[in-house]
Amino acid sequence: MKVLLLLAVVVLIHGNYATLVIKGPTGPVLEGQKVILECQYKDSELNISEVRFEKSYKPSGRWSLVFRYHSRCFSALRAAAYAKQIGNSLFFDIPYVTPYNEGLYRCFSTNESVTAPDNSSQELSMKVHYLHGPSVSSGENPYRRVDRYLSVKAGDDVELKCGAPSSEEPTFTWTKNGSDWILPSSTLILKEINALDAGVYTCLAEHPLFPSLSKNLSITLRVFDRREWLNAQDGEGLPLYKPISGEMWAMMTAGAVCLVVFVLSISIFLCRKFGKARTSKGPIDDHSQKKPIYKTSVDSLPSTCGDVQPLV
Repeated sequence: MKVLLLLAVVVLIHGNYATLVIKGPTGPVLEGQKVILECQYKDSELNISEVRFEKSYKPSGRWSLVFRYHSRCFSALRAAAYAKQIGNSLFFDIPYVTPYNEGLYRCFSTNESVTAPDNSSQELSMKVHYLHGPSVSSGENPYRRVDRYLSVKAGDDVELKCGAPSSEEPTFTWTKNGSDWILPSSTLILKEINALDAGVYTCLAEHPLFPSLSKNLSITLRVFDRREWLNAQDGEGLPLYKPISGEMWAMMTAGAVCLVVFVLSISIFLCRKFGKARTSKGPIDDHSQKKPIYKTSVDSLPSTCGDVQPLV
């Protein structure tokens, strides 16, 4: 009897014993790739529906439930992810990986009969490599962004600093269109520029580990002599004829459209208001024109001759 009881306890313990396994990418992940994580039991008959995906968010290090819905609203994150069960496995699908998805993942069982450490899988670390578009700032003022066009006076010095957000420190290269010179640096310095220095300069940012991750930005440098510079200056010392960017054109167009809609709305409102005011008055019923007043008459009488009796 004791032997049977011992065997029952062993079977019960073995039945509750569960090994959770998480599967995912074993190599580097690039932003924009599709990633699928999988949770499954090994040597267990427990239901996979009692398992969920969890992620450790920095810097707290606490584990939180991974979103289980599909959403197209988070365009900034571009990480529409959802979890679904297929057979004895649970899948977490990330169609477009972003830096937001970087972190530690694990499978965790909500079954109370399964205790630690068997209620959790090993941690899966996912590193997302990315490189975003570069930006160019002035060397004298790093907070001043340089537009696609830069107008300067001949004889001045120009310093441009190129930077780009990246998972690893990127490499930068400056080139000039129509020239064979290459500057392997993030900073471009031109001393006492002249008309020959005018042209299109391009900053190329490349990821050090993945050459496919590369972005570039071009700056058109315009050089003016002293006379042209003085004739083109406004009160703040900026060229008046600096080309209007596409974003500025879009803002101006949107403002004009809003103004036209506002004017039309006011016009329609006023027309309807005055139209109602006119129709509400109605015609004037002047009975004095229909019934001439006579001394001894109440009703108007037809007459073909002039009046011979004076009016009262």
